[in-house]
Amino acid sequence: QVQLVESGGGLVHAGGSLSLSCVASDNIFNYNYMGWYREAPGKQRELVATMSVGGTTDYADYAEGRFTIARDGTQNTVYLQMNSLKPEDTAIYYCNARLLRRNFWGQGTQVTVSS
Repeated sequence: QVQLVESGGGLVHAGGSLSLSCVASDNIFNYNYMGWYREAPGKQRELVATMSVGGTTDYADYAEGRFTIARDGTQNTVYLQMNSLKPEDTAIYYCNARLLRRNFWGQGTQVTVSS
């Protein structure tokens, strides 16, 4: 079972940027998708961005144009660059690896955006 370890969260002012990293214990190309999800207090976990094994990306509407997902296969690492952050982006951000119908999750990293 793959282990996913996120880092890079923190506290930032509105309009600022953060870069999240997710290091996988397995080859990320073994998974159909790698991605990021987030969970805000009192809300369900939701998609932020995903990247298919072929490199196709998919973004939530709120993330389009502000967030960028990237990967480094040599480091088995997936990144999420977040720019122009807003208070409503405050959430725990989770790394996800998907293999067919199986989902694997990291422990999450807290992102807090102050107004």
